[in-house]
Amino acid sequence: MDFESILGKNCKKGELLKEHTTFRVGGECKFFLTPVTEEELRLCMEIIKKENMKYYILGKGSNILADDRGYDGVIISTVCLNNNISHDKDIIEAGAGLGLEKVSAYAMEAGLSGFEFACGIPGTLGGAIVMNAGAYGGELSHVLTEVKVLCPDGSIKWKKKCELELGYRKSNILENKEIVLAARLKLAYGDREKIKATVIDLNNRRKEKQPLEYPSAGSTFKRPEGYFAGKLIDDAGLRGFRLGGAAVSSKHCGFVINYDNATSKDVKDLIQHVKDSVYEKFGVKLECEVRMI
Repeated sequence: MDFESILGKNCKKGELLKEHTTFRVGGECKFFLTPVTEEELRLCMEIIKKENMKYYILGKGSNILADDRGYDGVIISTVCLNNNISHDKDIIEAGAGLGLEKVSAYAMEAGLSGFEFACGIPGTLGGAIVMNAGAYGGELSHVLTEVKVLCPDGSIKWKKKCELELGYRKSNILENKEIVLAARLKLAYGDREKIKATVIDLNNRRKEKQPLEYPSAGSTFKRPEGYFAGKLIDDAGLRGFRLGGAAVSSKHCGFVINYDNATSKDVKDLIQHVKDSVYEKFGVKLECEVRMI
């Protein structure tokens, strides 16, 4: 058995990762797999483990910087994985491959409040859970109750939120080598029109304050305790600073953007320059939020 016999046309070779990341940067990978069912994913992982292959689980690629030299292994895309969504009273159950904007829209139509904060985050539910994504004062840990995961031994089980060790932009899912399949979210009954108004307001604020006109991986740095990364970068005189095709956004200094056909090296070098400059001027160590593969 091989990947192609399991996935058919959803198994590709030599796929460019720049086509699957919001930074629009990245070289070829050995295999690019897009499983649709949990069983397809499980069978693919069996091959990966048997052959001792390097692999990476990718959602919408919205928090990723892929190397231009490529990835000598298997990329598993979850964007088509288990795209079901339903609710029972105030509990939504949704598949890992669903975009956060779709989950937010579903909650709004169902008159359920509490997920509005995620309406503009451009990732999948699975990826958002892995990094406990958040925005505008909300985060996944506030609404998550259970997560369905594929374990390294091939078993599938539901885990309680308390088992995930959720913190600021982190969980234990990656270190446990688990893959998110689905999740249950506990929301609150609300007024549909008020929920809609909040979603519209948050999306407008995002468009106004974030450099959505350029490819990026979203907010580049984690929030340092007691500070705001964007203000530190601005105060270090780096607003609009460029290295090669990468730049610190003039609109929001917390974003490193692909300004003009940036290479992965351009972006990495700029991130390092920002970290060094901020530490030299303010003694604060910025931690990169973007995952590099």
